[in-house]
Amino acid sequence: MNYDADMLQQQALLQVAARMIAAARTAPKARGADRIQMVFLTGEDRDLLAAEVERLGQEHQQSFFMRDANNIRKADGIVLIGVDARPRGNTFCGLCGFVDCAACTEQKGRCALAITDLGIAVGSAVSVAADARVDNRVFFTAGLAAVGLSCLGENVHIAYGIPLSITGKNIFFDR
Repeated sequence: MNYDADMLQQQALLQVAARMIAAARTAPKARGADRIQMVFLTGEDRDLLAAEVERLGQEHQQSFFMRDANNIRKADGIVLIGVDARPRGNTFCGLCGFVDCAACTEQKGRCALAITDLGIAVGSAVSVAADARVDNRVFFTAGLAAVGLSCLGENVHIAYGIPLSITGKNIFFDR
């Protein structure tokens, strides 16, 4: 039987994206509270995200946003991982810089535990892509655009994007 390489690459891409999302979901979370949100975008949805990254770059005169938007368009797809970083209601923690969660909430702060959980989830996800030899990068620019477009829900205000590419040459290398 003859299997077309393009078809197999598409299957591999979906399998890797699924495994990345599983790794992020099962990554350790502070106090066992899972506030991680994820989605995988391809095609038109990926292109809409790239357009928003480009728009933000133009609006804020940041040329590297344009570079990232072009990389997102060239990528086969992009995994978005974000977190609901509202305070958790602890009586005391202080990692966010406030006395307690009530003070953090009052000042519209963000939970340091949730942000740490996001970093661990992103690290777990990219390790899966690396183990599968799928080219990837972590883009905060894509996360900003995803938040602006509410790709991960209204309560997610911190996110990262991980574009994935399966090509003969790493599209992220000569940036």
